Amino acid sequence: MMRINKKILLLYPEYPDTFWSFKHALKFVSKKAAFPPLGLLTVAAMLPTGWELKLVDMNTGRLSDKDIKWADMVFISAMVVQKDSAKAVIKRCKKMGATVVAGGPLFTTQHEEFSCVDHFVLDEAEVTLPPFLSDLEKGCLQRVYSSRVRPDISITPIPRWDLVQKKKYSSMVVQYSRGCPFDCEFCDIVVLNGHMPRTKGREQMIRELDALYATGWRDSVFIVDDNFIGNKRKLKAEMLPAIIEWSQKRHFPFSFHTQTSINLADDNELTGLMTRANFNMVFVGIESPNKDSLTECGKSQNSSRDLIAAVKKLQHAGLEVQGGFIVGFDSDPVSIFQDVINFVQNSGVVTAMVGLLHAPSGTRLHKRLESENRLTGSFSGNNTDMSINFVPKMNVNKLMDGYRRIINTIYAPNQYYARVKTFLREYRPKRSKISVMKSQNIGAFFKSLWVLGVRGKERWYFWNLMFWTAFKRPRSFSLSMSMAIYGFHFRKIAEESARQFKLAQAVI
Repeated sequence: MMRINKKILLLYPEYPDTFWSFKHALKFVSKKAAFPPLGLLTVAAMLPTGWELKLVDMNTGRLSDKDIKWADMVFISAMVVQKDSAKAVIKRCKKMGATVVAGGPLFTTQHEEFSCVDHFVLDEAEVTLPPFLSDLEKGCLQRVYSSRVRPDISITPIPRWDLVQKKKYSSMVVQYSRGCPFDCEFCDIVVLNGHMPRTKGREQMIRELDALYATGWRDSVFIVDDNFIGNKRKLKAEMLPAIIEWSQKRHFPFSFHTQTSINLADDNELTGLMTRANFNMVFVGIESPNKDSLTECGKSQNSSRDLIAAVKKLQHAGLEVQGGFIVGFDSDPVSIFQDVINFVQNSGVVTAMVGLLHAPSGTRLHKRLESENRLTGSFSGNNTDMSINFVPKMNVNKLMDGYRRIINTIYAPNQYYARVKTFLREYRPKRSKISVMKSQNIGAFFKSLWVLGVRGKERWYFWNLMFWTAFKRPRSFSLSMSMAIYGFHFRKIAEESARQFKLAQAVI
């Protein structure tokens, strides 16, 4: 059979301005987006050699009509939070007569909402893309390709880094594992990737790091795993020693950050290996200081421990802890809002994403609320907007008022800068040398002097933190100034949430 050649436009829709977009912080370092679209870059590596590929990430550049006309097919992938942009760009592509193929988390969970998409390649591409490509060559394409098979990700190819303009991003991304052993009621990770953590092998990961290193990248790398420590045994025996050895030979070209569960704090050997490999930050789903709420949502790994002590233990080990918090559980008492504020401030979790509870499609929470006739809509994908998609047990106005109070409090300058100091007092970075600012960070520092130190309403707190860090924690000066810049972004998001809340109240 004659092999067909195709021109494929790989399209990534725009993110709205959210907590994790870091839009306002990225301007300081002249970056357009935090991360490149790893899913599309991996799919690109699975396509036949000889096909012409072009990537347009709408977060870093514009999509032109010429791009759409050039393509034989448009492959689009998106997260749920990108839904509005995805709908708009699909409509634009279809208006110009393009054939649209869609996959990724948004379409895997909500593909019924996209009637004008020609073909869906859902779930995990290692399983569903090959039959699509086979049918394409035979000329008998189906509309939906789906499978609940969990593939061995040791077959996953190295992403096509040549398609990316790396200078537009603040961090690169790699994946080591998929899946999470836990079963939190509200989480759709197990819906998408299952309970059993599937990992790549030592040689495979080193090849991926080599490929990224060969592009000239020498900065932050986000390991995007659902739970990096899902398979502790393999991580300690094989993967982390390999990364340590690789990094030492190259004088630590990458700093790593990832997502883990709080039980990381129980394993001194594991945290030691991570910091030796140059991990400096972990995102942890803390969720709630209320034990009844943790029990309600099945967060067993959190409910039987002193969470603040666990956070501080990780900070002492040399890891910055970013935390996720949720309000709106059925078990939340009226004191939950002040309890969350107190926890965030006392723990020194500088980057605290506090969101309202949502019920993503397919989760145990979604099924329970559906059975209770409490669902009111679909999940927006933005955990920090002023909306929920179900009827809460708490009075909804009280819930919204309390949530707004949390956001307005923890990102007020006095609270935020005090929290940075709390963290720096606990933080024990393991690298012996004083942190050195890179050229882009030097530029960001001088921008911050003007934006935060002169024009900003937080200017007193900014100068106070800068001099305090310079004299008390000089090894963490660059980190401290980065946190000041991130705080600017978080306050912008908080202000926008407050504005939306006022508009909604005015309509009511």
